[in-house]
Amino acid sequence: MSPTPDTTDLARPPVEAGALRSLASLDERFNLAQGSAFLTGAQALIAVLLMQRERDRRAGMSTGGYISGYRGSPLGTFDQALWAAAPRLKAAGIVFDPGVNEDLAATAVWGTQQLDALGPASVDGVFAMWYGKGPGVDRSGDPFKHANYTGTHPRGGVLAVFGDDHPGKSSTVAHQSEQAMAANSIPVLYPSNVEDIVRFGLLGFALSRYAGCWASLKVVNETIEQTATVDVDPQAQHIALPDPADLLPPEGVHYRGAFTPARDETILMHHRLPLVLRFARANRVDQCTMGDNSARFGLVSAGKAYQDTRQALSYLGIDDARARTLGLALYKVGMVWPLEPLGLKEFAAGKAELFFIEEKAAFVERQAAGVLYNEPARPRIVGKYDQHGAALVALEKQLEPLDLALAIAARLRAAGLVDEALQARAALLAPRRGGVISLATAQDSRPPYFCSGCPHNTSTNVPEGSFALAGIGCHSMSMFYKPRTLLSTQMGGEGMNWSGLHHFTKTRHVFQNLGDGTYYHSGLLALRGAVASKANITYKILYNDAVAMTGGQPVDGPISVSRVARQVLGEGVKQVVLVSDNPDLHRSDAAMPKEVTIRHRNDLDAVQRELREVEGCTVLIYEQTCAAEKRRRRKRKVMVDPPKRLFINQAVCEGCGDCSAQSGCISIEPVETALGRKRAINQSSCNKDYRCAEGFCPSFVTVTSGNLRRPAQGDIPEALLQNIPAPPVRPVGEGFSVMVAGIGGTGVITISAVLAMAAHLEHKAASVYDMTGVAQKNGTVFSHLRIAAAPSGIASQRIGLREADLMLAFDMLAGLADEASRTLDVQRSRFLGNDRVPPSAIFTRNPDHRVEVSMLQRKVASVVRAEHADYVDATGLATALCGDAVAANTFLLGVAAQKGWLPVGVAAIERALELNGVQVESNRRALRLGRLWVTNRAAVEAASAGISPPAPKLPQGLQEVLAHRTELLTRYQNADYAQRYRALVEKIAQAEAAAAPGSQRLALAVAENLAKLMAYKDEYEVARLHTAPEFQAALAAQFEGGQRLRFNLAPPLLSRRDPLTGQLKKSEYGPWILPAMRVLARLRFVRGTPFDIFGYTAERRDERQLIAGYESLLQRLASELCADNLEAAIQLAQIPQRIRGYGHVKERSMAEAKTTRQVLLAEFEASSAAPATAARVAA
Repeated sequence: MSPTPDTTDLARPPVEAGALRSLASLDERFNLAQGSAFLTGAQALIAVLLMQRERDRRAGMSTGGYISGYRGSPLGTFDQALWAAAPRLKAAGIVFDPGVNEDLAATAVWGTQQLDALGPASVDGVFAMWYGKGPGVDRSGDPFKHANYTGTHPRGGVLAVFGDDHPGKSSTVAHQSEQAMAANSIPVLYPSNVEDIVRFGLLGFALSRYAGCWASLKVVNETIEQTATVDVDPQAQHIALPDPADLLPPEGVHYRGAFTPARDETILMHHRLPLVLRFARANRVDQCTMGDNSARFGLVSAGKAYQDTRQALSYLGIDDARARTLGLALYKVGMVWPLEPLGLKEFAAGKAELFFIEEKAAFVERQAAGVLYNEPARPRIVGKYDQHGAALVALEKQLEPLDLALAIAARLRAAGLVDEALQARAALLAPRRGGVISLATAQDSRPPYFCSGCPHNTSTNVPEGSFALAGIGCHSMSMFYKPRTLLSTQMGGEGMNWSGLHHFTKTRHVFQNLGDGTYYHSGLLALRGAVASKANITYKILYNDAVAMTGGQPVDGPISVSRVARQVLGEGVKQVVLVSDNPDLHRSDAAMPKEVTIRHRNDLDAVQRELREVEGCTVLIYEQTCAAEKRRRRKRKVMVDPPKRLFINQAVCEGCGDCSAQSGCISIEPVETALGRKRAINQSSCNKDYRCAEGFCPSFVTVTSGNLRRPAQGDIPEALLQNIPAPPVRPVGEGFSVMVAGIGGTGVITISAVLAMAAHLEHKAASVYDMTGVAQKNGTVFSHLRIAAAPSGIASQRIGLREADLMLAFDMLAGLADEASRTLDVQRSRFLGNDRVPPSAIFTRNPDHRVEVSMLQRKVASVVRAEHADYVDATGLATALCGDAVAANTFLLGVAAQKGWLPVGVAAIERALELNGVQVESNRRALRLGRLWVTNRAAVEAASAGISPPAPKLPQGLQEVLAHRTELLTRYQNADYAQRYRALVEKIAQAEAAAAPGSQRLALAVAENLAKLMAYKDEYEVARLHTAPEFQAALAAQFEGGQRLRFNLAPPLLSRRDPLTGQLKKSEYGPWILPAMRVLARLRFVRGTPFDIFGYTAERRDERQLIAGYESLLQRLASELCADNLEAAIQLAQIPQRIRGYGHVKERSMAEAKTTRQVLLAEFEASSAAPATAARVAA
């Protein structure tokens, strides 16, 4: 068998040097007349539909098109791509009808092939496409088999596109679905890249028409998320239709409308499937792509694994010429079921060994063994295992081209086909594989997390003593963060596992999380089953008005809160309670059943406690719009944006983290101050959920009427931006790889798309593989960008081990994650990082969690040469100079371009930004500012210095801290109080100097911690800090306009207690309280006197006792201090750092500190006794 020539690089017209490709807008990607287009895999599927319609038109047929399915990774945003292309689809007579779920969508697609059964038709035929992810394939087996057995329309045809998540990165299980398709006798085409998606897509429709059966197309993340230049000329592809006459039954192979189950099976097995094989043979769906018939060693692969195999061969220096020299050939299987036997036998003839390379379980390999078993001179077959049963290719993991290269080299060596050049290549690869180290740790990571203000962060909480069962959706993340939440079932089975389990456990009740999208998809049936089972279960229907996990799409059909309430009541549930952040809206809803109890979401805990006592199945509807969707709607002016924000008075904040504990919100960020770590609200990411104000802390101030003050833009002379020297452009060589790493939702994918488009505009080949996983916002996303002179220079979509030429780390934590850092090589890679690192989800659970940027940079230095790494505060500079932190990524891109670290020119990048059409001028300015930072850093930083507030100067060393705290305590109480503090610190300093000359560590710890205890925040101090000029200045820096303030307080003498928790409840106090606060602040002189009415509360007595106890401890330390117990003394002195918060929060921390004090005091006493014991022994 001769290899099929690779025509991807042929007939490339000469390009004038420096000339960019002409492209008026991104919408031109579906202009079939242009011949080629730059498409993602999802867009390529749309192109297939448009091309099929045009091919039919030119063939004289008036056909229609139909698409239905259900979204899910890796096809999670396919419906959005279809909506974006709606005008072109409509013009072509193609109907997009999103399915309620996968099996109903499959049934709808089946119906399009029954065109002639119900009277006159408006079209000659309907070509139909189904789409869904692996679990959707599993649940759709019944309609698949029925539809495939009854056949397709001769001028219609069906292509079922299924997305497999091989590593299970965005799924509840890892998936491989070709076996399921084969079980339903549906042929499976498996494209290896975007170009194949177009080719195989058209072949699939033609095959379905020709053979009368369904065809399917397998896509994985690497293909559907890839972006590449492909041919979209409808007539460019010739499709052979061999004469079927000898294989046709009398009644034909297409849909007949007759109920003949046994005959349908006969037609499928003896006529349709043989026709499938004849079609595949005629159209060379499987083909030899490297080497020739004389080869003794054959590689066989398909889909993504084929691209990985090509990359592996590239590592070994094997191209077509080298393959012929070595005696190696490569066979690309395009149809993985049923395996076309004649082509395989031709390829196998004369070969001693066939090495099958597949991702996941062996599938083609097993079919090949059956095909070749009876051949008189059959080759040895190896794949997942060698001939001795030893593992060769991973069964469950994603394939790594470097590992494949080593495996191929070993098989060639065993076959005696290795020469010195190949030996040398392989010898260089082994150390490269072994030199990969993990730079990520659990504490320096960015796990996926709820968006700011996400309703699921609250709705998935359960009362103490209860358990929840997770469901499918964004709320699945509750499994990661909420320990009493169990794993989810399959979509649509929610709660039914409890129906079986409840008979055999002493637990009497559970809550089941159920998203509104899943409810509409299939969850209602599970709820019906739970009612029938009589199990004690409460379904929490999380109504957030969007399918947030896959991009915020609407639920696929008419749904409303009142409709859901009526449905579940109709199913016979015992009780329905609705909680909402806007209960009055639902109380005024005339369609709301009167049986439904409506409460505020603040009553969630109480409602759940009530419902768990009800026998049988109950429903709690938690209604609150998805936070990300709220932001989008407010931006589009279709949802009211409440003129209300929360602001934290950092002087009042204790840094206890209770606001994060109550809200779990990622927009609460740490701020380092002279008095330690405090909190601030990131107003640009805040989605106005306001749950953080429930933290038991008086620092939260509600600001109404005022607007956020938009940062001024630094003044950079336009002449500087217009006259930046043109940077050098890195040559692409044999191919250039860029790893882009960042945070989901911040534009990481956009930057990769811009760079890929820039390469396309420069007539280069580009491939982008976006890897988002379950990132959503706040998790890591990665984009694998490859650029080459021609398409043949790009093999594997995923950048391999130590293969990156450049990493753009828009987030340093993402850049050090294994997926990204594994691509770094000390000799090859350059690293450009944004050294402003926002907090990760870990901070919401650990208020003391810190990310040390210097430590991250040291990690980079262990794998990248110092001269090849650079860092810039892109976020700070972009905010100061562009007025928005969103510009940080484009700013960093400009830095990379000007350094000459990119293989595309700035003219192409600017044109790509223009084509993207989003904030074009702002992005162009950010790009140029990044470039200017490289050539004139002083000008950029000088301009930003006048805009960005200077970092607060933190007191350093004992004397600065002592002076700072003395002034603080003077303002807090008076000079005498401050002097009492100072005298004790100085006494400790003297004792330390005597015990350990030159040391001030203990004195510094005492200076910080004694002041913290003495300046306890009682009513007088909180009033003083809320009326201080510094607070007003901080407000004015963030807000403009006539803002009105309301204070969120829980004064012990005035507040009520929560009947469930017994804790004081906070209330809002309007502007009227400010004059009262000013009076109260002036009354601080009564603090600690018999006239101090607040001083009689338990909390105030405990605070004064803490001071007395600490002072007593310090006196003891001063008298007993020696070099041996200094470390223990320092730890004792630092205990007050652990005491933070107000009310019950502080009470809890005080109890923990007391326990710690007892342990440390014992250590201090032991270390104090050790010298005396040693002296007695010596005597």
